[in-house]
Amino acid sequence: MRFGPAGAAVAALIVAACATQQPGPRPSSPNRPQPTQPAPAPAPRLELSHLPGWRSEDHAAAFAAFQSTCGAAVDSAMAEVCRRARARAASDDRQARAFFEENFRAEVSTGEGVLTGYFAPEYPARTRPDAEFSAPVRPKPSDLVVSTPSPGRSVVSRKVGSRLEPYPDRAAIEQAPVVRALAWMRPEELFFLQIQGSGVLTMEDGRRMKAGVAATNGLPFVGIANPMRERGLLAANNTSGDAIRDWLAAHKGPEADAVMRLNPRYVFFTLGPDDGLPPMGSARVPLPAGYSIAVDASQHRMGELFWLDAEAPTLAGAFPAYRRLAMALDTGGAIKGAVRADLYLGQGARAGAEAGRVRHTLRMYKLAPRVGPQPR
Repeated sequence: MRFGPAGAAVAALIVAACATQQPGPRPSSPNRPQPTQPAPAPAPRLELSHLPGWRSEDHAAAFAAFQSTCGAAVDSAMAEVCRRARARAASDDRQARAFFEENFRAEVSTGEGVLTGYFAPEYPARTRPDAEFSAPVRPKPSDLVVSTPSPGRSVVSRKVGSRLEPYPDRAAIEQAPVVRALAWMRPEELFFLQIQGSGVLTMEDGRRMKAGVAATNGLPFVGIANPMRERGLLAANNTSGDAIRDWLAAHKGPEADAVMRLNPRYVFFTLGPDDGLPPMGSARVPLPAGYSIAVDASQHRMGELFWLDAEAPTLAGAFPAYRRLAMALDTGGAIKGAVRADLYLGQGARAGAEAGRVRHTLRMYKLAPRVGPQPR
C-alpha cells in the first residue's frame, strides 16, 4: 500500500497508538441504568402556502389528478380526504388551492435527492425481423419462476429440471435463440422500452399495440449514462435520453450492444390492443401525466401526496425547475431512497424529449392529511 503525505501521517498515528498502552474500558455497573436512544423528532411541518412555488401551481389541474387517483391511497386519513375531494364538483384554481390548504400540511423531508423523468414511448415495430428491426420483444419465458421468501421481497429464478438457479443477465438472454417473439424492434428502442416499462408499438399494418411488463430477470437496473460519460462517448452535460438513443443507433451492432449490456436487467413484455388509456402504475391506476411519480416502495406508500421542489438541472436543454404536486403511484428498479422520485411526463416523443433531460436536485415535502372535521 502506498501513502501520500496525509496517509503517512495517519499511518504514523496508527503505529504510535498501537505502541502505547491504553486503559481498557471501565465495566459498567449492572444496576446502573443504561442510556436509551431518544425517539426521532417528528418531521417539521409547515402550511402549504409557505411551500416554494406554491402560488404558481396549476391547482385545478392538480386537483383533477388527485380526484382521479386518490383511491389508490392505503392510509385511512388520506382515504377520508379522497372522499371529500370526490364529493366536490370540478374546482377552479382558487377552490382547488383552498381544498389542499384546508386538508393538508407539509412535512419537510430531510436532505436532498434526485428527480428524474420517464414516459410511455411510441415506437414502430414489425411482425418479422429484418436488418433494421432485429431485436425481439420477448414474452415471459416458461422457465422463469418468481418466489416471495419474505413480504416485499421477490426472487427471480430459472427452473432447470428439478432445481432453481439465478436467471441469466441481459447478455446471456440476448444471445439465446429466439423461441417466440411478440414483435421486432430496433435494438436501441427496445432498450428504452425496457427502461420505461410500457409503451405503444405501431405495426407495419397500422395496428397500435400496448406493451406492458410481464416479468424481469430480477437483476438490478444499472444506468448507462455515467459509463458513457466516463468513457468519453457523450459530453458530461449531454447524457439525455435522446443523446443516448442517438448514439446507440449510430453505433448499432457489437459496439452499442456492449454498452447496453452494462445494464444486466432484462424486461419481458405482454402485448395487446392499445386501449388509448395512460399506462398503469404499481398502484394499478392510470398515471396522470405531470402529476404522478415513481418512488421507493420501502420508503413511501402508494397514494401518498408530495410537493416536489426540484431545480439545478445537470443536463443541457432541461426546464430550470419542477415545483408541483404529485402522487406516489408507481415504483422503479432505479428509484431508491427517501428523497428520490421519477416524474411521469406522458406519452410519445415530446414527453420523451422532456423526460430524458430531467435530472434535478430534489427536495420533497410529504403532504400529511389534517385529522378531524374540516371546513366545507
